Amino acid sequence: MSIKPVVVAFPFLGDEVGGSHISAVDLIAGLDSTLIKCLIILHITDGALASYLTKRGMTFFAAPRGQVLSPAHRLPHQNRLKVAAAYAAYLPRLVRFLRGHLVDVVHTNDGQMHATWAIPARISGARLLWHHRGDPTARAANFLAPVLANEIVTVSNFARPSRPILPIDDRVTVLHSPFEHPISLPDRAHCHHQLCEELNLKGNIRFAGYIGVLTARKRPLHFVETIAAFGKRYPGITLHGVLLGLPEPGGDRLDEKVRSHADELGIGDRIHLMGFRSPISPLMCALDALLVPAINEPFGRTLIEAMMLGTPVIATNHGGNPEAIVDGENGYLVPAESPQAFVEPLHRLLTNQTQWERVSETARSAALSHYSASNHIEGITSIYERMRN
Repeated sequence: MSIKPVVVAFPFLGDEVGGSHISAVDLIAGLDSTLIKCLIILHITDGALASYLTKRGMTFFAAPRGQVLSPAHRLPHQNRLKVAAAYAAYLPRLVRFLRGHLVDVVHTNDGQMHATWAIPARISGARLLWHHRGDPTARAANFLAPVLANEIVTVSNFARPSRPILPIDDRVTVLHSPFEHPISLPDRAHCHHQLCEELNLKGNIRFAGYIGVLTARKRPLHFVETIAAFGKRYPGITLHGVLLGLPEPGGDRLDEKVRSHADELGIGDRIHLMGFRSPISPLMCALDALLVPAINEPFGRTLIEAMMLGTPVIATNHGGNPEAIVDGENGYLVPAESPQAFVEPLHRLLTNQTQWERVSETARSAALSHYSASNHIEGITSIYERMRN
């Protein structure tokens, strides 16, 4: 007798594509369809995530129209009652949607979706898997998840909710995000040449990269300051900074602030905003090093991707970064909030080819042995089956 697949709903807003979205989509693509039936649900069906899913040949459903919740700190006080009333009217539509699709598990992946879908999931009779990819002190993770979530998955030990109002130890699983091992490595010299061609640069150019959403927590302005500090200390090395990513939709225009700050520091011609790119591997392999100046980074996806491709990483000794990097062995850790701290390890990588190769090879070996899509998929599948039972 055949076993009915577990029906799992994955709701997303759909306005952007970041590391968490890519991790979730990789998970969905890798799940065994005979065991798990996935429903991807988008509130915005003509946005960046819809385009990304279409390119990958993945189908999605439109969410019922209504009030999507945002963290309270994003709303003016005078609007909160209005939003609450609109959401109360919206909630029954979400419940009917879940029941109509016979959903067993709702798997939420970000703050807005946790807030919007947690209560409808429980009212509908579905189980709630709260995938926490953010700050361990987040209010929702510590107040709402312990009350409503049947299971909580965090992407690192650092990301575990730090002050839950109810005991959660028997419901928390730490699972690193899924990473597909690269089948082959791009030719680094060719990738570097292509990037120089695209930017119309000539000569002995070196590249340091920032990859991710342009948001304050990830400190893109500190990245700019690192490039400036390096140029002052080592003017004989022509270092350019490449930023791959976009500002958060509706958020601070940090792309404009990056340009302005670079101009203020006199390095406007050495900072390149290149937007969101996919696939990322050719550009990742064009970099001499990836810099991760973020604070409270739960577990940086691009950090692991860089390691798998052999691109050395210099990251803040903060958040989940120390769970992936052993300082001086498979990368470098530097103090948080200190752009100048990146300069010396970057200089060592750019001037000592033996050192660069050692770090590159050690990072690649460590990443390939510790992180894989199969481990993540197996772990999540077992949680789904446990939740249904």
